[in-house]
Amino acid sequence: MISPAAQPDTLNSQDHRASVGCTLRVEQDEGWTKISMRSCADAVSHPPGGPDRPSFSETLESMQDRIVRISEDLREIENFYNIEGSPTRYARLSEFFKSELTALSAAPFESYSQDEKVDYILLKNFLRRSQRNLALDRAREAEFAPFVEPFAEPIREWCEIRQRQQADEVFDPQTLAGSLSTTSKAVAHCIAHVTKHSDEYSQGTGSRAARRISELRKHINETCNFYSGYHPSFDYWVAAPQATLNTALVGLEKQVRDAIIGGGDISTIIGEPIGRDGLLVELEAEMIPYSPKELLQIAEHEYTWCEREMKAAAAQLGYADWRDALEHVKNLYEPPATHTSFVRSLVTEGASYVKKHDLVTVPRVAEEAITITRIPPAKQRVSPFFLGGPRLQIAYPRAEMEHADKLMTLRGNNRHFSRATAFHEMIPGHRLQLYVGDRSRPYRARLFSTPFFVEGWALYWEMVFWDRGDFFTTPEDKIGSLFWRMHRCIRITFSLGFHLGSTSAEECVELLVERVGHERSTAEGEVRRSLNGSYPPLYQAGYMLGALQLAQLRREAVEAGDRRLPEKEFHDRILKANVMPLEMLRALLLEKELHEDFKPIWRFYGDV
Repeated sequence: MISPAAQPDTLNSQDHRASVGCTLRVEQDEGWTKISMRSCADAVSHPPGGPDRPSFSETLESMQDRIVRISEDLREIENFYNIEGSPTRYARLSEFFKSELTALSAAPFESYSQDEKVDYILLKNFLRRSQRNLALDRAREAEFAPFVEPFAEPIREWCEIRQRQQADEVFDPQTLAGSLSTTSKAVAHCIAHVTKHSDEYSQGTGSRAARRISELRKHINETCNFYSGYHPSFDYWVAAPQATLNTALVGLEKQVRDAIIGGGDISTIIGEPIGRDGLLVELEAEMIPYSPKELLQIAEHEYTWCEREMKAAAAQLGYADWRDALEHVKNLYEPPATHTSFVRSLVTEGASYVKKHDLVTVPRVAEEAITITRIPPAKQRVSPFFLGGPRLQIAYPRAEMEHADKLMTLRGNNRHFSRATAFHEMIPGHRLQLYVGDRSRPYRARLFSTPFFVEGWALYWEMVFWDRGDFFTTPEDKIGSLFWRMHRCIRITFSLGFHLGSTSAEECVELLVERVGHERSTAEGEVRRSLNGSYPPLYQAGYMLGALQLAQLRREAVEAGDRRLPEKEFHDRILKANVMPLEMLRALLLEKELHEDFKPIWRFYGDV
């Protein structure tokens, strides 16, 4: 067991910087109180041992081992330097990405196999994307700096001292208590600033700021709790100012939510747009050589096809307006008593279909060991439909829900919507995808996850089943399938529009209600999940665009060329390749020539 050295009446901590003690500095600047500890505010230099270096010869490290090592090192760094917004964290991550890029450039690219070359390009792409996102994160930090930084800096410094636990950074509880007390006054100034200037900040900025305030409050409380009861004089000095600061931070977060975000109403949808620059970084990293404007045009083109097919299916049911036919289908929902067994039968149907037609390998355990759970009502606010993967999660109303909410959930998960969802989530969709991915090159999923591969694969199978002509045969089933495809078109429209700043969250909901025919509750859930920052910004666009990429790749690999692949082998090789941007998958399957300075060029949809 290793324990930090102890000194009477002092708190010990360490850092990789040469600093002695922590002196408190209070400055008055245009009415603001700024507190910092001079010796702890220096920029981070090199950690022990200098810049990142593998502990073994570069020439002996395979690309797979390199990716695994970088994945684990990055996890360790992010877990240790865990204070978001900290200059120390930014500097350490920046140094890590730079050093790994430098080391990667010395790797013998030309001697690699095709798989290794793909891994090299994927890793280089990941590291460069991470560098660019660091810069964008710092720019977004600056948006709320006026009412966060005045108190954030001293909090971060005390917390980082607690993390480092180095003997030459010594301070006593009395000094900490004085700093916390002064920091509380800075928080009060920030509350006044938010009250006066709230209309100068966007909801997205407010949302990020509120999250940061909450994180800082938890960090400083964790730091104080670490010492509480262990140092003889700690509670005597620190307990009261800690409680005062905690109350002040809670008050600031509430003021930000009330004045900038717009209150604590749980129905309010808060999004965090990343802007055009952020979208361009993401598109480059996803290897999509189309502009946001072109992607919006692709979405509209696909929507037009869907609407035409929807009108044809509606006419088969005797409806002149496809929306009326859709309402008819929504009311064909399974009653509560038989819903679970009905869903399980749909899962079995999808697996049986691909096995019958020899479309993809389905391992016995993948099909047999499927667990079914239910999504709690509170979570259904952001996940109003099925979720899949390791297990099948069903969205279905509970007894205590309001009657209108029950009906909306039942209608949103009707028989025919569910028929097109069950195999998407399970087999041959996400369940099979994750099952194989956990057993074949799992190291790629650690760093290279992309919705274009993950969600594109599941939606691609909806297209395959549709094109075969013998799965969606009734008008009701066709409407159920087309609903989802229209939904994925409008996901591109509203998510890109939101991040470009041209579409509000409320307008996103209206797009799903008016152009797709969503129940309002499910539309709100979709938008809330899409825009609240819990998913990557291109996640919703990845469904349709990824499916279109896979469909074009199938035409190139299975239906054309001299080296055509059997369909089952094509699908099996995709699963075994595991997660990556789809242009890289194309290069791997079609054995395209690769260069160290690879740039995406695949116009999978042609010219828009």
